[in-house]
Amino acid sequence: MDASFGSKDNLLSFTQSSPTDHGRTVLNLVFQAAEVFSGMEEQVRKTEARAQSMRKSAEERVRLAEKRIEEAERVRGEIVNDARRKLQEASKALTNAQARILATEDQVTALEFRAQSAEANMHEAKQALVQVEEAIRERLLSEKRSSIEAHHDLASASENG
Repeated sequence: MDASFGSKDNLLSFTQSSPTDHGRTVLNLVFQAAEVFSGMEEQVRKTEARAQSMRKSAEERVRLAEKRIEEAERVRGEIVNDARRKLQEASKALTNAQARILATEDQVTALEFRAQSAEANMHEAKQALVQVEEAIRERLLSEKRSSIEAHHDLASASENG
Protein backbone atom coordinates (compact mmCIF):
# COMPACT_ATOMS: atom_id res chain seq x y z
CA MET A 1 0.00 0.00 0.00
CA ASP A 2 0.98 3.58 -0.46
CA ALA A 3 3.00 5.12 2.38
CA SER A 4 0.96 8.36 2.20
CA PHE A 5 -2.21 6.53 3.16
CA GLY A 6 -1.82 7.29 6.85
CA SER A 7 -0.59 10.92 6.46
CA LYS A 8 -2.38 14.08 7.63
CA ASP A 9 -3.18 15.00 4.04
CA ASN A 10 -5.43 12.01 3.81
CA LEU A 11 -7.40 12.64 6.95
CA LEU A 12 -10.91 13.87 6.53
CA SER A 13 -11.92 16.73 8.64
CA PHE A 14 -15.52 16.67 9.82
CA THR A 15 -15.70 20.32 10.65
CA GLN A 16 -18.42 22.47 9.28
CA SER A 17 -17.61 23.67 5.79
CA SER A 18 -19.35 25.23 2.85
CA PRO A 19 -21.14 23.15 0.16
CA THR A 20 -18.49 23.98 -2.42
CA ASP A 21 -15.89 22.77 0.04
CA HIS A 22 -17.90 19.56 0.33
CA GLY A 23 -17.69 18.98 -3.38
CA ARG A 24 -13.99 19.65 -3.36
CA THR A 25 -13.56 17.36 -0.36
CA VAL A 26 -15.57 14.62 -2.03
CA LEU A 27 -13.55 15.05 -5.18
CA ASN A 28 -10.32 14.91 -3.15
CA LEU A 29 -11.57 11.77 -1.44
CA VAL A 30 -12.37 10.18 -4.80
CA PHE A 31 -8.89 11.05 -6.08
CA GLN A 32 -7.31 9.73 -2.91
CA ALA A 33 -9.36 6.53 -3.14
CA ALA A 34 -8.34 6.21 -6.79
CA GLU A 35 -4.69 6.64 -5.80
CA VAL A 36 -5.09 4.03 -3.05
CA PHE A 37 -6.78 1.61 -5.46
CA SER A 38 -4.17 2.36 -8.08
CA GLY A 39 -1.42 1.63 -5.53
CA MET A 40 -3.23 -1.54 -4.51
CA GLU A 41 -3.58 -2.59 -8.14
CA GLU A 42 0.13 -1.94 -8.70
CA GLN A 43 0.91 -3.98 -5.59
CA VAL A 44 -1.34 -6.80 -6.88
CA ARG A 45 0.37 -6.66 -10.31
CA LYS A 46 3.80 -6.87 -8.66
CA THR A 47 2.61 -9.74 -6.46
CA GLU A 48 1.12 -11.52 -9.48
CA ALA A 49 4.37 -10.97 -11.42
CA ARG A 50 6.39 -12.41 -8.52
CA ALA A 51 3.95 -15.33 -8.26
CA GLN A 52 4.23 -15.96 -12.02
CA SER A 53 8.03 -15.82 -11.80
CA MET A 54 8.02 -18.20 -8.83
CA ARG A 55 5.61 -20.54 -10.65
CA LYS A 56 7.81 -20.56 -13.76
CA SER A 57 10.89 -21.17 -11.64
CA ALA A 58 9.14 -23.99 -9.78
CA GLU A 59 7.93 -25.50 -13.07
CA GLU A 60 11.50 -25.41 -14.41
CA ARG A 61 12.86 -27.03 -11.23
CA VAL A 62 10.15 -29.72 -11.46
CA ARG A 63 10.95 -30.30 -15.13
CA LEU A 64 14.67 -30.63 -14.37
CA ALA A 65 13.94 -32.93 -11.41
CA GLU A 66 11.76 -35.11 -13.65
CA LYS A 67 14.56 -35.28 -16.22
CA ARG A 68 17.03 -36.30 -13.50
CA ILE A 69 14.58 -38.93 -12.24
CA GLU A 70 14.11 -40.30 -15.76
CA GLU A 71 17.89 -40.41 -16.28
CA ALA A 72 18.41 -42.09 -12.91
CA GLU A 73 15.73 -44.67 -13.74
CA ARG A 74 17.32 -45.29 -17.15
CA VAL A 75 20.77 -45.74 -15.58
CA ARG A 76 19.29 -47.98 -12.85
CA GLY A 77 17.63 -50.10 -15.54
CA GLU A 78 20.92 -50.40 -17.42
CA ILE A 79 22.72 -51.39 -14.22
CA VAL A 80 20.05 -53.96 -13.37
CA ASN A 81 20.15 -55.40 -16.89
CA ASP A 82 23.96 -55.50 -16.86
CA ALA A 83 23.98 -57.19 -13.45
CA ARG A 84 21.34 -59.68 -14.62
CA ARG A 85 23.39 -60.46 -17.75
CA LYS A 86 26.58 -60.91 -15.72
CA LEU A 87 24.76 -63.11 -13.24
CA GLN A 88 23.45 -65.29 -16.09
CA GLU A 89 26.96 -65.51 -17.56
CA ALA A 90 28.39 -66.45 -14.17
CA SER A 91 25.65 -69.03 -13.71
CA LYS A 92 26.43 -70.55 -17.12
CA ALA A 93 30.15 -70.54 -16.34
CA LEU A 94 29.46 -72.27 -13.01
CA THR A 95 27.23 -74.87 -14.69
CA ASN A 96 29.91 -75.49 -17.34
CA ALA A 97 32.62 -75.77 -14.68
CA GLN A 98 30.52 -78.23 -12.70
CA ALA A 99 29.94 -80.31 -15.83
CA ARG A 100 33.70 -80.29 -16.59
CA ILE A 101 34.45 -81.30 -12.99
CA LEU A 102 31.98 -84.20 -13.21
CA ALA A 103 33.45 -85.29 -16.55
CA THR A 104 36.96 -85.10 -15.10
CA GLU A 105 35.87 -87.08 -12.05
CA ASP A 106 34.37 -89.71 -14.36
CA GLN A 107 37.63 -89.84 -16.32
CA VAL A 108 39.62 -90.19 -13.11
CA THR A 109 37.33 -93.02 -11.97
CA ALA A 110 37.72 -94.75 -15.34
CA LEU A 111 41.51 -94.32 -15.17
CA GLU A 112 41.52 -95.75 -11.64
CA PHE A 113 39.60 -98.82 -12.87
CA ARG A 114 42.00 -99.18 -15.79
CA ALA A 115 44.96 -98.88 -13.42
CA GLN A 116 43.48 -101.54 -11.12
CA SER A 117 42.83 -103.78 -14.12
CA ALA A 118 46.37 -103.20 -15.39
CA GLU A 119 47.76 -104.03 -11.93
CA ALA A 120 45.69 -107.25 -11.86
CA ASN A 121 46.89 -108.14 -15.37
CA MET A 122 50.48 -107.38 -14.37
CA HIS A 123 50.13 -109.58 -11.29
CA GLU A 124 48.73 -112.42 -13.43
CA ALA A 125 51.54 -111.90 -15.97
CA LYS A 126 54.14 -112.06 -13.17
CA GLN A 127 52.60 -115.28 -11.89
CA ALA A 128 52.58 -116.72 -15.40
CA LEU A 129 56.22 -115.64 -15.85
CA VAL A 130 57.15 -117.29 -12.56
CA GLN A 131 55.42 -120.48 -13.73
CA VAL A 132 57.20 -120.33 -17.09
CA GLU A 133 60.54 -119.77 -15.34
CA GLU A 134 59.80 -122.69 -13.03
CA ALA A 135 58.86 -124.89 -16.00
CA ILE A 136 62.04 -123.89 -17.82
CA ARG A 137 64.18 -124.65 -14.75
CA GLU A 138 62.53 -127.97 -14.29
CA ARG A 139 63.04 -128.79 -17.95
CA LEU A 140 66.65 -127.66 -17.90
CA LEU A 141 67.31 -129.54 -14.70
CA SER A 142 65.54 -132.57 -16.08
CA GLU A 143 67.62 -132.39 -19.29
CA LYS A 144 70.78 -131.84 -17.28
CA ARG A 145 70.03 -134.88 -15.13
CA SER A 146 69.28 -136.88 -18.21
CA SER A 147 72.46 -135.69 -19.78
CA ILE A 148 74.43 -136.38 -16.61
CA GLU A 149 72.86 -139.80 -16.30
CA ALA A 150 73.54 -140.49 -19.95
CA HIS A 151 77.05 -139.27 -19.56
CA HIS A 152 77.38 -141.29 -16.38
CA ASP A 153 75.96 -144.32 -18.15
CA LEU A 154 78.41 -143.84 -20.98
CA ALA A 155 81.25 -143.43 -18.59
CA SER A 156 80.17 -146.54 -16.71
CA ALA A 157 79.82 -148.43 -19.94
CA SER A 158 83.21 -147.40 -21.13
CA GLU A 159 84.73 -148.42 -17.86
CA ASN A 160 82.97 -151.76 -17.99
CA GLY A 161 83.56 -152.45 -21.40
